[in-house]
Amino acid sequence: MDIISQTIDFFLPRTCISCQSKLKKIEKYICNTCLAAIKRTDKEFLKNEFLRKFETEKIISDFYSLFVFEKDKALQTVIHDLKYNGNIKVGHYLGKLLGEYFYQEIKNWKAELIIPVPLFHLKKAERGYNQSYYISKGLSEITSISVSERALKRNRYTISQTELNLEERKENVKGAFTVKNKDLIVDKVIILVDDVITTGATISECGKVLKLNGASNVFALSIAIAQ
Repeated sequence: MDIISQTIDFFLPRTCISCQSKLKKIEKYICNTCLAAIKRTDKEFLKNEFLRKFETEKIISDFYSLFVFEKDKALQTVIHDLKYNGNIKVGHYLGKLLGEYFYQEIKNWKAELIIPVPLFHLKKAERGYNQSYYISKGLSEITSISVSERALKRNRYTISQTELNLEERKENVKGAFTVKNKDLIVDKVIILVDDVITTGATISECGKVLKLNGASNVFALSIAIAQ
């Protein structure tokens, strides 16, 4: 298989999503140079972001994000490729990185179910997939926690949150989610997964709906967090 892989790489070289340089044998999707340039979160940063985004509402018990989202940098290119170019394999890869980096913290949560933040069905049909589902699958592979898309649904279209302030974002997603299968979440410890957390409004709204329907505790994970 190693010879086959080398042969394929020779005729169809794999390139970095960000800089387009040829990937080395051990590199996947993103070259080590670009990966090292992506800003990582640290404990103090995450603590402050939790206080800003989640502490007041008392819905999300804890959260972790792997990277800091920076506009026009390598990570934005990678996330764009995942969301809009059908590169679901990079979602799986990023989910595994997330699980490996925060493995012990996630285990301490004693979570029983991973739920990807759902897309509205028309948007999912247009895109063909939910990027957060593939991140969740990679995370599940590392943590052995089951993933379900059957527990929560987005029941209406919401406009892009990009240009909205915090209060507008909260209003935009208010009532946008409902529980599909209550039996899956009652008395369960749940992890919500998204690609990027910005204000936390979407995650908080999902968490609120889950708790109102019987979830015992809700945590959150994302590949990136925007300040």
